[in-house]
Amino acid sequence: MTNTAKPTQVPTITLNDGTSIPQLGFGVFLVEPGETERIVTDALEAGYRHIDTAKIYGNEEGVGRAIAKSGIPRDELYITTKLWNDDQGRENVRPALEASLERLALDHVDLYLIHWPTPERGLYVETWEAMLELPATGLTTSVGVCNFLEPHLRDIISATGTAPVVNQIEQHPYLQQPELDAVLTEHDIRIEAWGPLAQAKTGLFDEPAVIDAARAHNKSPAQAIIRWHLQKGNIVFPKTVSRARMDENFSVLDFELTDDEFAAISLLDKGEEGRVATNPNDFN
Repeated sequence: MTNTAKPTQVPTITLNDGTSIPQLGFGVFLVEPGETERIVTDALEAGYRHIDTAKIYGNEEGVGRAIAKSGIPRDELYITTKLWNDDQGRENVRPALEASLERLALDHVDLYLIHWPTPERGLYVETWEAMLELPATGLTTSVGVCNFLEPHLRDIISATGTAPVVNQIEQHPYLQQPELDAVLTEHDIRIEAWGPLAQAKTGLFDEPAVIDAARAHNKSPAQAIIRWHLQKGNIVFPKTVSRARMDENFSVLDFELTDDEFAAISLLDKGEEGRVATNPNDFN
């Protein structure tokens, strides 16, 4: 099939394993399985080349159909999926990835992540040990984690000597977790920000710092916040089912926040009070 999707100039970030990842992507959390093919097709046509899914989302098949239909060469795409909690444990990791690949109709993903540490299960260290064996199989290029806090990261790095390439965490101006950021910087682990707009459940878009920055650049509040993430160095994938919003969220590469604008948005941190979702210590 001829590739008619428009090209993209998204910046890339080099990970600690020497590979690179597009900094702006598209997430399909809470995208209905029956709508996924259409929505991911729209995202690819809008210019996105980095797609983030997970077993638990139930929509890997739709992502795979959209990829197959797009005609975009596989090496121009960056695909992430995730190991769900009930697949933790040394013996379960590779079969879980193979099952995801079958649903995606792909021979490999670019990034495979442990979705949650689920500390009460006590399996995240051995799970990480098994994850580290996967790149040699060719089934994934890189491995990382999601929602790991400092103790979880210290445990897996102490046990294996190898840090994940990314930690996908809830991060937005209301929840910045500077102490966790410092640990990630120490080990050259890049942040992937999920819920980058605080899932539109807060007053973030109404903050004067956000409104002022958006108006100064003739952009929307959402665009100003996505730009804040990019300038912070985050990998970010806002989720939407609207093609118009996809285009809007993608149109953030033609401006930069000033130092003062960036600093003003950074002052919005509320610590744990700003968390929209569950604390990883409590999700088991």
